[in-house]
Amino acid sequence: MAEDRKHTLSPSAWNRFETCPRMYWLSRQRLPRKAGMAASVGTAVHASVEDLLQLDLSGRKPDETHWLPEIAESFLKVRWEEEKKVFLSTPRRPMWKEKEWDKAKKMQRGAIKMLLEFVGASGVTPLKTTVALWKSLLSRVIAVEGELRTSDDRLMGRLDMLFADVSDDGSLNGWIVADLKTGRAPEKELKAEVQRQLLLYRDILLSNNPNAPPVKTEGWYTANATRYTANGDSVMEDALAAWEATKPSEKPLEATPGQSSCGGFCDWKAWCPHWWNWRLESGTLGKDDFSDSVILLHHFDDNTGSGVAEICEPADITGRAMPTGLQIPISFDGRGKEALQELLSTGHQGPIFVGSVMTNRSTWRVGHWCDVLPWSPIADA
Repeated sequence: MAEDRKHTLSPSAWNRFETCPRMYWLSRQRLPRKAGMAASVGTAVHASVEDLLQLDLSGRKPDETHWLPEIAESFLKVRWEEEKKVFLSTPRRPMWKEKEWDKAKKMQRGAIKMLLEFVGASGVTPLKTTVALWKSLLSRVIAVEGELRTSDDRLMGRLDMLFADVSDDGSLNGWIVADLKTGRAPEKELKAEVQRQLLLYRDILLSNNPNAPPVKTEGWYTANATRYTANGDSVMEDALAAWEATKPSEKPLEATPGQSSCGGFCDWKAWCPHWWNWRLESGTLGKDDFSDSVILLHHFDDNTGSGVAEICEPADITGRAMPTGLQIPISFDGRGKEALQELLSTGHQGPIFVGSVMTNRSTWRVGHWCDVLPWSPIADA
């Protein structure tokens, strides 16, 4: 029985559940996952920084400089290629963008800047960083790329970096949990969900180490090379309540359709009828410049990618597709075209979910960023 399956709740899963329980439930059904360029770049940067924090510098002269930029870029390149391979092996993916390489290097430089500032070397460039200075940083590393889990295995998190916080005389002040963030930096303070994530990391660490020194958690944002501290009371009780509410269930959890869930980015719309009904009832179906839709494909030219599609609407709450008779020209290109060809090669002939289609023109465009999936709504019962 699903209810008997063991499950562990992470901060991201907790956020997903709060946004929409059905979204969370669908994310646990082993449905095809979507690769994303931003996530892949972030993972490559994370891994390269972790490599730098486990660097073996034995045999190098303490005053050696000009070594860090080359090693840092070589680590990033290896991780970049690893992520690219994983990305391209994921069937549900957009286009890989080589031009993001420069952004990845900038993110890594932001991370290195914060690491140097952490050991009091503000203003020191990677080029001028000595081996001795980097060794002083390494001496304060307690752990990198660790997994935090409560003793009962109910709650978990991914620990990027754990440092010793030491005073000028070398005495230990406490521990610092540093979570590397490659997304948009806060305008003033941490978002509520990020604040909660960091506090949960602190709480798990303290629950596993009752004799630990004071623990501080920080979000390290590479975009502006700035550290943000998370302060607040324990969130452990709330997290355990969320764990209880997210126990595995054969029955789909409640959907909470609305702008924050269905109007935003949800990777599971091809299996959920509720966003579609909400769009229809709110009068917003197909009204955005980039829209999600369910179509019937009446014609498709395999060479040019052009075709004719009929727009569908939900016939009922189950998401059964009802043709409207409204036919529109549609064009598939890049990864969007490849995804359609892969779907048609399976013999699929029914309704098709197309996500983030450019609909603000006479001919709809399904480009490399779009989802093209069989429409497979999972009913409530």
